[in-house]
Parts: sequence; C-alpha cells; structure tokens
Amino acid sequence: MEIPLGRYRRAPGSDTDLVSIDPAETGPFPPNGEGRKAARKLLKRQRDRLEALQRLLYADGSQALLAVFQAMDAGGKDGTIRRVMTGMNPQGVRVTSFKAPTEEELAHDFLWRINRALPRKGMIGVFNRSHYEDVLVVRVKGLVPEPIWRRRYDQIDAFERRLVETGTAVAKFYLHISKEEQRERLQARLDDPEKHWKFDPADLKERSRWNDYLAAYQDAMARCNSEFAPWYVVPANHKWYRNVVIAQVLIDTLEGMGLNYPDPDFDPAAVCIDG
Repeated sequence: MEIPLGRYRRAPGSDTDLVSIDPAETGPFPPNGEGRKAARKLLKRQRDRLEALQRLLYADGSQALLAVFQAMDAGGKDGTIRRVMTGMNPQGVRVTSFKAPTEEELAHDFLWRINRALPRKGMIGVFNRSHYEDVLVVRVKGLVPEPIWRRRYDQIDAFERRLVETGTAVAKFYLHISKEEQRERLQARLDDPEKHWKFDPADLKERSRWNDYLAAYQDAMARCNSEFAPWYVVPANHKWYRNVVIAQVLIDTLEGMGLNYPDPDFDPAAVCIDG
C-alpha cells in the first residue's frame, strides 16, 4: 500500500489550516482491526529498512539526519519515537527532549541548546520538542515580547538552511490529534495508576489554550517551511497509522541522501585470514 506522503507534506509558502485536516485519517488502510493489522506488518518491514539505512548512514559518515517531533500535550511524541526507532542501533541515535530552559540556557540565545544537541555526521538526531518551542510556548504564554519571537521565524529558517547546506537532512513532524483524542489520552493517564506520573495538572491549563496553540503552529509552518526542511502534518489519532507515515518519511529521506558504503583502501580479495 502506498502512503500518500505528498498529502501530509506542507508546500513551501502555503498556509496550513489544521482544523480542516482530519487527524483520524488512515490513508489506504481501513480504520479497523484489519487496517491496524496491515499497518503493523508494514511497520515491521519499515523498521528493517530503517535499520539497514542507519548502518549505511553511519558507514558513509558524511551526513546526518535530524527528525523533529512537535505535538500538543499527549500527542504521542514519546510513543512515536519508541515504536518507529525500535530496531535501530542505539549507538547511532541520539534522542533529546527539550523542556523549559535552564538558567544556563536562558543566558544564551535560544538556539544555543539546540546547536549542542545536533547529530554529528553518521548519526540520527531526534528532537522531542525543539527550537520551535520558542515560537510556540513562548508566544502563547507571552514569555518574551512579540517583536522578539517574531524575529525567530527568520532565524530558525536560516538555522535549518545552514544545517542542510552542511550535510544534515531535516524532517519535521507535527503529530496532529483532535481535542477529543487528547481528552481521552489525558483521562487514560488519570485512570491508570501506572500512568499517573505522566499526568501534570498544568496540562489542563495548556489544553484551555488549544486554539492559541493551533494558531501558533500554523504560523510556524507557514513561516518556517521549505523544500530543504519540510513540515509533515501527520494524522495521529490512530497511533498505528501515525507510525507507518513517519517511518516512510524517514526511509524516503535517508534514501534520498545519496549515501554509499565507502570503498576499502585495500584489496579484500588479497586478504587471507589464517585458519
């Protein structure tokens, strides 16, 4: 089954109306048990391909991949990273979760902590939240004056252009869930004692700002979207479909990087290993 990635990739210069995008979409898979079963089979094959491509990326050693994940609270960032990256060599993947900036981080420009977490050549970097928090949370909560966060759009765009021009491919994902789906996921955390640690009463305050966050995400996608660092709005109400969409984007991105195994600096056929 072919996943319609072109439908989820935002075109540069276009506006994004998140309200008009169905977060429950399941593409070519029926939204039932059969569709879920087929998607999980596909994900297994995709993981095998990702493992092979990760080895190639590491062996090639000339480029890196950065995957950026953003979502509303309970949007599924942790689960996506866990499900899609399973099978990769953990030595070649670095996951960084960006929370509220520390005192040291606040003493630098907003991209300082981002630069420190970038993947080196041959590696895959995964950002659970990212530099976009500085035009999302900062904007919605009014943590800095508007003229400051508005300048950051151009700064982010220039930053991502530099990454790509120096050998780091960038793929950005917004995990799109409905407000009702968020309610169900938050309630599930309250209902399960083993998930109480995942619930923060402050999440309810953030939920009350749902429309403000939608507006902030839409502006970020409009202002910081390009051919070299595209945004994908991934329908994420159904976790099993979300996973195969993201896995396919990562596969296509790695396959498009022109990676090659390096030629040996010796003749393998001339090497004899004694018994």
